[in-house]
Amino acid sequence: MPTTTLDVEAARRRFSALDREIVFFDGPGGTQVPDEVIEAVASYLRESNANVSGGASSVETMRATDALLESAHAAAADFLGCTPREIVFGANMTTLNFALTRTAARDFRSGDEIVVTRLDHDANIAPWLELASDRDLTVRFADIREDGTLDLEDLERQLSERTRVVAFPVASNAVGTVTDVERIVRLAHEAGALAWADAVHYAPHGPIDVSAWGVDLLICSPYKFFGPHLGIAFGRRGLLESWRPYKVRPAPFEPLGHRFETGTQPHELMAGFVAAVHYLDSLGWEAIAAHELELGGRFLEGLPPTVQLYGPATMEGRVPTFAFTVDGISPHEAAARLGERGFAVWAGNYYALEAMQRLGLEDGAVRVGFVHYNTHGEVDRLLEALAQLE
Repeated sequence: MPTTTLDVEAARRRFSALDREIVFFDGPGGTQVPDEVIEAVASYLRESNANVSGGASSVETMRATDALLESAHAAAADFLGCTPREIVFGANMTTLNFALTRTAARDFRSGDEIVVTRLDHDANIAPWLELASDRDLTVRFADIREDGTLDLEDLERQLSERTRVVAFPVASNAVGTVTDVERIVRLAHEAGALAWADAVHYAPHGPIDVSAWGVDLLICSPYKFFGPHLGIAFGRRGLLESWRPYKVRPAPFEPLGHRFETGTQPHELMAGFVAAVHYLDSLGWEAIAAHELELGGRFLEGLPPTVQLYGPATMEGRVPTFAFTVDGISPHEAAARLGERGFAVWAGNYYALEAMQRLGLEDGAVRVGFVHYNTHGEVDRLLEALAQLE
C-alpha cells in the first residue's frame, strides 16, 4: 500500500544516472530511468530477442516475445485504467497522434470542426491543423487566461454542432497547470464530439483513470515517466472498433489495439516500459504527489524578486513544472548560466507554441520541472543560483 512519505534517497539509489553532479530539472523533456528499466531492456535483447510467433512457433524466444507483448498491454491497461484490448503502442506520442488523428478523420466531412487549446503541446495541435488543410476542416482554439489556466467558458463558446473532436492537455508542459478533465469531457460529449486527451506531461505526476475520466482517446509517453522512448494510446473500445485502421493486409484485426500498431514493435522498449510501471507501483502515487507538492511549494516560496513566474503562483491546480524569466537576461542565456552551474533546465517554447505566444513570450521562457527523485537540497541550490544571476 502507498504511504504519504517517500524515501527519496532510496528511490535515487535505483538510478545510476543520478550518481553525478548534474541536477536533473529537465524531467518535462524526459526523465531519467531507474536501473531496473535499463536491465529489462538489456535482458530482453540478451535472452528473448525475436519477432512474434504468429501463434505457430515453438521457438523459445518467439514465445517469450509473445508473452512480453501481452504483459506490456496489460501493464499499460493497469497504468491507464482500461482493458488491454484498448491499448495501442507506437514509436512516440507525436507519431502515434498523427496516425490516429488520420484514422479518426476517415469519415470527417468538409466543414467539420476540431477544438484545440492554446495550452496544448503542438503534438496535439499540429496533427489537427495538417488534417484540416488536407480535408477542408476548421480548427478552433480555446483560449487561456493570464495565469496560464484554461478558459473553459471560451472552450464552450468554440463548440458547435459541427465539432467532431475536443483535443486538450491533462497538464500543461509549459506552465504546469492541470485542466478540469471531467468537465472538458462533459462539454465535448454534450456537443457530440470526441474527448481527445494528451496526458504526456501529467503522467509522471499522478494516476490516470481513463474510465473514470470518460475520455475517448488518451495518449502518453513512457520516457516522461521513467521509461524508454515509446508512445502509448488508449482508445475506447467502441471507438476503436468503429475505425478502419491503416495497416498491412496480412496483419490481424485482433486483438483490437494491435490493429493500429504498424510494423514490428520495439520489443526491448516495451520490456523497459513494463519495468517502469512496476517501479512506479513500488513507490505509490500518494507518496510521489506529497513529495512533489513539497518541492513545488518550496520553490514558489523562495523565488527571488528578479524572477517572473508564468502560471499559477501556488501548487493548487498545477504540477511542479515552472516557466519563468529572469530580469535583464534572455531565457536561453539564463538556462546556459544555470547549466554551467550543473542544473539541467530548458529554455524556449518547448513546443508549447500557442501558450508562449498567448503569454507574450516570443523568446520563450526558462522551464524547470521537478519529479519525485529531486530533493529539497537541489531546489534550495537552484533558488540560490537564481538569486545570483545578473
